[in-house]
Amino acid sequence: MTADDYPTILALGDSLVAGYGLASEDGLSARLQRRLRVRHTGAQVINAGVSGDTTGDVLHRLPRLLSQLTRRPDLALVQVGPNDVLRGVAPAAVRANLSAIVRQLAACGIPVLLTRVEPPPVLRARAAPYRAIHEEVAREHGAGLCSFFPAGVLGHPDMVLIDRVHPNARAIAAVVEHLLPFVEQVLAQPRADAA
Repeated sequence: MTADDYPTILALGDSLVAGYGLASEDGLSARLQRRLRVRHTGAQVINAGVSGDTTGDVLHRLPRLLSQLTRRPDLALVQVGPNDVLRGVAPAAVRANLSAIVRQLAACGIPVLLTRVEPPPVLRARAAPYRAIHEEVAREHGAGLCSFFPAGVLGHPDMVLIDRVHPNARAIAAVVEHLLPFVEQVLAQPRADAA
């Protein structure tokens, strides 16, 4: 068995990562880990999501989180930003925070895959000043970028919890299938420290 059979993914971010309202086995990290183990027998996905987190919250807790890891992740999957929009955090601060998160991860030799959430129609105008932030940060730092939700999932009445906001287990299953090719693409790239 090779080191490629044991990739470690750090799933970092907000309630979408944490698995708000879901059984632990139905959350993003557990589902992604099960899917990765089809090809990578020892794959591990670390759930570092905290419901309600903003980019500032993630940035604040990142140094401690990184210092507690026993192995350097092969990828950081970063999903954060919707709570910044809801709380009215200044777009410039969101961009600076997200950029600092990617820089800290890159300084540790951890490739980053940023995900973004397309705002629902009711929030589209409010979210307009934030729309390009993830793309700009990904381009600036050479990070990967993809949408978090596949088309047709966000806002679908059969894909949300009773709060009509957070995704249910069916939605997260679709998210994992959508994210898997992007994750596999990063894992297939040669590691910078490979001898």
